[in-house]
Amino acid sequence: MNLKLFGKRINRVKKIFFRLMSLNVNNTQNKIDFIYQIEQIVRFYASFIERFFKEVVFSTKKVFLSDSSVRVVGGFAEKLLLRVFNRVCLSYEWIVRWIGRANHKDIGTLYFIFSFWAGLVGTGFRVIIRLELSRPMRFLKDFQLYNVVVTTHGLVMIFFLVMPMIIGGFGNWLVPLMLAVPDMAFARINNLRFWVLPSSFTLMGFSLFSEGGFGGGWTLYPPLSRNIAHSGPAIDFLILSLHLGGLSSIMASLNFYRTWGNSRSGCHNFLRVPLFCRSLGVTRFLLLLAIPVLAGALTMLLTDRNINTSFFDPVGLGDSMLFVHLFWFFGHPEVYILILPAFGIISHVIKVGVGKSRIFGKVAMFWAMCSIGVLGFIVWGHHMFTMGINVDSRAFFRTMTIIIAIPTGVKVFRWLATLWGGKIRRWPIMYWALGFLVFFTVGGLTGIVLSRASLDVILHDTYYVTAHFHYVLRMGAVFGMFAGFHYWFPLFTGVGLHGVWRKAQFISIFVGVNFTFFPQHFLGLGGMPRRYPIYRDNFFFFNYISRWGSSVSLGSLCFFLWIMYEGMYSQRSLIFPLVPKTEVEWMYRVYPVPFHGLMQRCVSYQPSELRKTMREKLSYRVDSKNSLK
Repeated sequence: MNLKLFGKRINRVKKIFFRLMSLNVNNTQNKIDFIYQIEQIVRFYASFIERFFKEVVFSTKKVFLSDSSVRVVGGFAEKLLLRVFNRVCLSYEWIVRWIGRANHKDIGTLYFIFSFWAGLVGTGFRVIIRLELSRPMRFLKDFQLYNVVVTTHGLVMIFFLVMPMIIGGFGNWLVPLMLAVPDMAFARINNLRFWVLPSSFTLMGFSLFSEGGFGGGWTLYPPLSRNIAHSGPAIDFLILSLHLGGLSSIMASLNFYRTWGNSRSGCHNFLRVPLFCRSLGVTRFLLLLAIPVLAGALTMLLTDRNINTSFFDPVGLGDSMLFVHLFWFFGHPEVYILILPAFGIISHVIKVGVGKSRIFGKVAMFWAMCSIGVLGFIVWGHHMFTMGINVDSRAFFRTMTIIIAIPTGVKVFRWLATLWGGKIRRWPIMYWALGFLVFFTVGGLTGIVLSRASLDVILHDTYYVTAHFHYVLRMGAVFGMFAGFHYWFPLFTGVGLHGVWRKAQFISIFVGVNFTFFPQHFLGLGGMPRRYPIYRDNFFFFNYISRWGSSVSLGSLCFFLWIMYEGMYSQRSLIFPLVPKTEVEWMYRVYPVPFHGLMQRCVSYQPSELRKTMREKLSYRVDSKNSLK
């Protein structure tokens, strides 16, 4: 072979590859250049294979090939290489779209996929817990392993199911559409904050499989989280995982405020912003204040474990109660971080489900959410009634906890007032909305019971508390997510799900979660403590009912996955939505929503300019009338 010519061709291929690396395939002309360069590389390699057979194989005289056979080999190589490079091009475009793209719709879809997968993992842990409690010490046969499962279940459901889906999935999809802006303000940061989350989940997986895992509960209380109880790296991996999750939340909050505050149109003033965006605004405020406190507590715990500080070690004049205060200063606002976006979703669903153009008392709903957010930071002490706080502090936190029920009641009664006088449509979304109202009300009433310090001392760390926060979060926040998912699924995908099956799935999960968690109130009143895989014989009946309800819920979840598969397979296209024209996100009338909804921000007038224009029109009309006289 001519090695000099071969070297020149290799240099040419290198230049082509460098050109490919610098191309942006979003542009049509660049796509044409991309395909042309690929064809050049294919022709080079095909000619190289042909020359190799002709000059090397044929010249050895061991293989007898005619010139026509060599050309056939070269043509076959060209076709094969074209097929391979076609696959490479497709995979390259796929990677660019789903890994490097900053479009808010794609990132929202990635959040949905990740949250569904994490939710299935958390559901698996929940099934293991119920199996162990249905037959104590027959399944896991290990106290530490049981507590590891309980701890991981709580952390996965809070930080990797509810928060990513309700804030990341719905937030990324809907906030730019509702504010009528092209995309989030910092699109690349929006992409980065998603890819931080799988890294955080991976570190939690490392924690689960490192020296038996961490079984100290999702609250991470020392001394259970110190070296004296868990000397391995499991808790260190868990701390790093929560640090990355907090970093993702802070980036998301800053991005949202930049979009909400500076990118929306001038005519889209504060009081005209949809309630879902307002609920996310209050949620981001809570995240920006609460996440740094958690990060500081976790950093101090990490230094206690690894560089011999004593923030929480009484031997070095530290105080374990300091961590409890810091954690619950984050932990109780975290409850409202999870439930406030669900409030916004339910407001939209109820408004559309009864055929009204606006929610009853929209301004009062917003100020109720603000009140909940502010009061959420001064009620953390009701988690510590059994930890030795003084009588005055008990009275203060008890009073604040009861007061926070007032704005929550305002929201519930505003939803009921919206339902009153409207025609409630028998849509599946209304089933989920009404189920949310029932469960959240029951969870709120049990919260009022636990706000009494004297009762909380008796019921603390029993299954009554477990039933309370599962009615608020498991059935409150998750039912809100289901309602929003069924409502906006045609907007996201352009297809509809089976109407009758969706109602059947709601009824099955409604029955399942009630049979799972309602008996736990009686277990707590009887004195059964949490985080113990064994119990007295008189608790067996309610645990058995709870296990049966858990099985029904699991079957309902599998049914929901089948409904999604059937909907995507059947492709029931959405022709037009039965929603009022006040719903900004449905204004495109093309479903699914186009990949690029808006190329630029809406043209609008500032309020001052609008008033000036109206004043000029009014003065012109007055002058015209005077001239006619």
